[in-house]
Amino acid sequence: MSRRSGAARAGARVAGRAGARSALAAAVLLAVVSGCGLKSGSPLVDDVVPGSVGQGLPLKGASLTVTSKNFSENIVLGQMIGLIFKAAGAEVLDRTNLPGSISAREAVVKGDADAMYEYTGTAWITYLGNAEPIDDPHAQWEAVRAADVKNGVAWLPQSSLNNTYTLAISKKNNAKYHLKTMSDMAKLAREDPGAVTVCVENEFASREDGLTGMERAYEMKIPAGNVRKMDAGIIYTQVSKSDSCLLGEAFTTDGRIKAMDLDTLTDDRRFFPNYNAAPEIHAKTLAKYPVIAKLLDPLTKRLTTRVAQDLNAKVDVEGQDPHDVAKQWLIEQGFIKEG
Repeated sequence: MSRRSGAARAGARVAGRAGARSALAAAVLLAVVSGCGLKSGSPLVDDVVPGSVGQGLPLKGASLTVTSKNFSENIVLGQMIGLIFKAAGAEVLDRTNLPGSISAREAVVKGDADAMYEYTGTAWITYLGNAEPIDDPHAQWEAVRAADVKNGVAWLPQSSLNNTYTLAISKKNNAKYHLKTMSDMAKLAREDPGAVTVCVENEFASREDGLTGMERAYEMKIPAGNVRKMDAGIIYTQVSKSDSCLLGEAFTTDGRIKAMDLDTLTDDRRFFPNYNAAPEIHAKTLAKYPVIAKLLDPLTKRLTTRVAQDLNAKVDVEGQDPHDVAKQWLIEQGFIKEG
């Protein structure tokens, strides 16, 4: 199986920043030629100090670059890494919001960036070229960590934040059907085929790791006339406010799930791959600054799918800036403090 690239997934998100986080940071553009290539980005200018992490400024004197893909969740996670590095004493270059998965990944592999949050399923399938996911989330992370050593990439422990596919249904409609799992949906589709209408993106409709494979895995068949194809952003609205879609393709961490009062179905046969977020570090950087693991582990342990939904909603629904969302949450959690 494969999954959409970050560029394609960005279409399902509000990609890019909700606004400039400060006049200075928005105006400054650095171009630093290093042995690894050209680095460009904006320096983090926040006056932050250690909270529960970064005591003693263990990264004082370090110059580190953080990166991310160009969808809201990953930008927020990249900003969190940068702010923790900054509070721990490092000078931090912000290269978040790069277009697509490959550009951010290659920045870490080549050493043009030092750290980002990556997804285990993306690495296992897209970067490492495996055809099948590993069902157990921890086993998949271990396999990714071991395989990526040859690429000069180190993986720190993963979070329980799992940004994978799901199907969403409005609570109003689910009051009638009481669907909790995809097996429940499959049973309904077999017993009452006309009841199950599904709204999906064009790509998801025909992919083996999308609707086609899901129907086979759950021994069901949705009539072609009941599959409606549309832009990802419209799907949530249609599921929430109309009767044209009983169910819709969604991502488990999308902030619109909570904001639009949707239920999501549990993938009880574990068809969809696990996409747990974990820090991906340029191996030479981690060897030089092993304290990075100690700094990021507490953050990673606090990241859950529900936390991601809440943070994504602040960006994608409320229109807040990803940097501000990341900073405020880190302060609320006590990881860092204002200087």
